[in-house]
Amino acid sequence: MRVAAIDWGMLETLLALGIVPAAASELIQFRRIAVEPAVPRPVTDLGLRGSTNYELLRIIAPDLIVISNFYEYQRPMLERIAPVFARPVYEAGVAPYALAEAATLALGERLGRQAEARRYLDDTSGEIARLRASLPRSSARPVFIISLGDSRHFRAFGRDAMFGDVLSRLGIENAWTDETSYSAAAPVGLEALARVPEASILIVSPLPADVGRSLPTNALWNALPAVRGNRVAVLDPINHFGCLPSARRFARLAAAALAGHAS
Repeated sequence: MRVAAIDWGMLETLLALGIVPAAASELIQFRRIAVEPAVPRPVTDLGLRGSTNYELLRIIAPDLIVISNFYEYQRPMLERIAPVFARPVYEAGVAPYALAEAATLALGERLGRQAEARRYLDDTSGEIARLRASLPRSSARPVFIISLGDSRHFRAFGRDAMFGDVLSRLGIENAWTDETSYSAAAPVGLEALARVPEASILIVSPLPADVGRSLPTNALWNALPAVRGNRVAVLDPINHFGCLPSARRFARLAAAALAGHAS
């Protein structure tokens, strides 16, 4: 079956199940931000996720198009080309890990990869459990997970973010307790990171170039307890709206950073 993926979470899930799609969206950005699983070079790039190249998609003539609930507005156009598979993974106020598991199983069933889907669920939960057991007790302080938009503001990943959900599965308290919507709180001033002075900070890349240059001399940033206590780590890029492959990548990178702070 020839499959096309509009949503990055569905793209990484296809690849995790051993299915190479005929086409997918924004592959240059995916390789830079989501990073894994690796996308083979023959996969055709359909352009922006929010502005699919329908003419190219018609030429490719897939048997199935996979999307998430974020792209339901494209369904009428996509269904003129091929049947559409969609499952929700991110819903405001809902922890997404279980939704990603359900989406993985449903996609595996749709494509005849039920065994591979179940194996991937088990491998993912097993890896997170092993990482949780490997973390030293001294790494158990609360953690802010953030991305930086500029030198004075951040977005916080809460309980309805995959990062926040996985953090709790690692046995670590999320220092951000305010409500979020679809994964991250709107831009918040850096001073909010001082609310939990004992917390560590994990920054998810990429950082805007000007932010990377200005942070070392930013007085407000340098006054934060976590910065003064050397409890800040910059993680490699991870797909903010990914499925189980992104959950595994975040778990590995976060556990390594937190173990380093504890040592």
